Order: sequence, then C-alpha cells, then structure tokens
Amino acid sequence: MPRTTRSRGRARWAPLLVLALVAVVGAGCGVTRGDPSKDMTMLIPNSPGGGYDQTGRAAVAAMEANDITGGTFEVHNITGAGGTIAFSELMRSDDEHTMLTVGLGVVGSAYSFGLDDKLQDATPLAQLIEDQEGILVPADSPYKTIDDFLEDWKKRPDQIAVGGGSSPGGPDHLFPMQLAKTVGIEPREVRYVPYDGGGPLTSALLGEKIKVGFSGLGEFEGQIKEGELRVLAVSGEKRLEGEMFSKFPTLKESGVDLVFTNWRGVLAPPGISDERRDAMIAYLEEMHESPEWQKALKDNKWIDEFKTGEEFKNFLEEQNARVEDTMKELGL
Repeated sequence: MPRTTRSRGRARWAPLLVLALVAVVGAGCGVTRGDPSKDMTMLIPNSPGGGYDQTGRAAVAAMEANDITGGTFEVHNITGAGGTIAFSELMRSDDEHTMLTVGLGVVGSAYSFGLDDKLQDATPLAQLIEDQEGILVPADSPYKTIDDFLEDWKKRPDQIAVGGGSSPGGPDHLFPMQLAKTVGIEPREVRYVPYDGGGPLTSALLGEKIKVGFSGLGEFEGQIKEGELRVLAVSGEKRLEGEMFSKFPTLKESGVDLVFTNWRGVLAPPGISDERRDAMIAYLEEMHESPEWQKALKDNKWIDEFKTGEEFKNFLEEQNARVEDTMKELGL
C-alpha cells in the first residue's frame, strides 16, 4: 500500500515502500532545530485530510511549537485496510521514536480483518479526544431534514447508498448500522460503502456516488461553510458549539434515541522500555496543556477526553469488547 517512511534507530523500512506516498504526505512538519537523536515519527493510519490525520498533525504541531520532545517530527500517512496496515507496521517496529495515531476505526478494522494483535498489545500512550459523528448530504440533496432521509431509508435501505470514512467495524460504519437498527431497519440490508478517510468520502458525496455520508464533522468544515455539503443531524448528547455547528440538531432532538461518539489516541511500538513509555506519555501530557492543542480542540469541535497509560489500556480493552458486542448484536 502507498506510504512514505524514513529509517531511524533500529527500525528497518522496506526499500520498495520508501518510494510510495512521497507526493501525498510531503516532508515532516517541523523546522530544522534541536537534537537529531530526539527526532520522532508520527504514523497516520489513513489518507491526508482524514480525522486521524487532523488529530495526529495537530498533536505534532503543538509538540513542535513548544519544543516538547527536543527534536522534530516527520508525519507519514500509511493507507490501507482500515488502518491495520499502519497498525501492523507499528507492531513490527522496535523504534522508540515512533508514535501511531489510532481510534475506534482501527479497533473495528482489527476485528473485521481478524488480526491477532489488538491495540492494547502495542504500548498505549494516551487517548486524546472524543468526536461526534454527523450525517452529511450534498447541497442539492432531496433530503432537507433527518426525517426526510430516515423516511426514505426505511422504505428502501438496500437501494440508498450510504458511506463513511472507515472500514466495517469502524465508527463511520458502526454509526449508520446502529442508527438503522434504532429506526427499525435490518442492518444487513444497509448498502454501506467504505472510504479511506474524509477526503475520498467528500469526493463520493459531491460526485453523487453515495446519497448520505457518516463521519466526524471537523474534516468537512470547509465544504459545509461553502455550502457544498449540508448536515442533517449530529450523534452526540448535545449540539456542537460554534455559530456554524450549533444549528445542527442531535438525533435525540429529532426523536431518534441514539447517542454515538468516536475517539482518537496515540500508541507506541510494543516492547519499548518503561522509561521510554513514561517519557512519551509526558510529551503528550505537556502537549495536552499547550495553548496550541487547546485551540485545536476548539477549532475542530473535539471533546477533550484525555487519559494515559494503564487507564488508556483499560479503555482500549473496553473498546474491543464494544466493537465485538456491537458487530455480533447487529448480526455483522
């Protein structure tokens, strides 16, 4: 699958793969300064512009702006298999200078693809955020309200193509499946099309390949602001904040008894020393308190849900159970 990488420390990247994704991800985010021995890599498990990409790059920008690690970062997007290509790369690595941005989507993909390794088998560092999902349509969609969509969807779920920026088992897949079940649609009748992140999902919506999209709204702000996309509803307990987003109703306001949230966090390779793990957690704790990160939370409408170490590991175990139980409950 396409990606860019650079060897550092003891990690060894396959030479043929070094050539891929150069045009996509660009160079590292940092400027030349600091100690090269402290330089780091942030791996992103989907394409540029997606939710993982936004979260990982925002964390990197905050750490670099405050010289938290003493070195610079390179950011590499590794696409494919719902994030499991990137996760498997991390699990094979022993590089103590590497982090991977992950979330519910990678938990779901690991389950769907039958991986032996689970996210907690890496080195859990920190959960960073929670994120609501939104239900999106093109500007010229005949669905003016969530009720319009649900009424039509219930009549012909197998004929209305819906999509999301994650593979089966990920948040953009689980959300419409849970919504379908809540409104009386058999989930196995839903015509769901997976895309690798927000960029491809946007193209599918604007290109009329699908009728409705399910995803976090932060990565679609430009299209929503320009009037290219409309939001029918959001999935959280409360409406999002901000002049543009606060007008979007929750599902519960619309009479649908469902609340759904996504999350994102950061892992390191398995087997690193406790000392190095603690140092990397300390980087993220300092990052979390920075004004740059606090601004990113506000700008992206992310919910501040920060936990580290063992607490995050326990959370990951709960998320594995959440995905497995939900997939079985939905008969998927």
